[in-house]
Amino acid sequence: MVDANRPPAFAPSQLAPTSAAPRPGVIQLSFKEKGALYAAYISAFSDGGLFLPTTRTDYRLGEDVYLLLTLPDDPARHPVAGKVGWITPANATGGRTQGIGVRFASDDKHRQIKHKIEELLGTSISSSKPTQTI
Repeated sequence: MVDANRPPAFAPSQLAPTSAAPRPGVIQLSFKEKGALYAAYISAFSDGGLFLPTTRTDYRLGEDVYLLLTLPDDPARHPVAGKVGWITPANATGGRTQGIGVRFASDDKHRQIKHKIEELLGTSISSSKPTQTI
């Protein structure tokens, strides 16, 4: 028998499925060579960003992404928070690699990471050599 004066053992929100997105995991991204970093760096994003090849198809624009980034000649692992800024689908035109563009957060920590990447790339950042990015 149910006692109307007693609260239920479970709140309705605990019983019903929620529409909240699952908490994103941390993706480890390691660049051993400057050429690979050049191919992945997205200078078109004002705060900087990186292309992340992936076959995962459930990313959405604006979704939070967390990276643990290792740069060439730097043993440190840099935590990077960003958002999906674009999606390259499977079988994209021009033979583009499937994946996502992660736009760095716009704060001092991420500006330092952007600066460090641009410093590593030097003048090659303005090269016309093709990249995996836009």
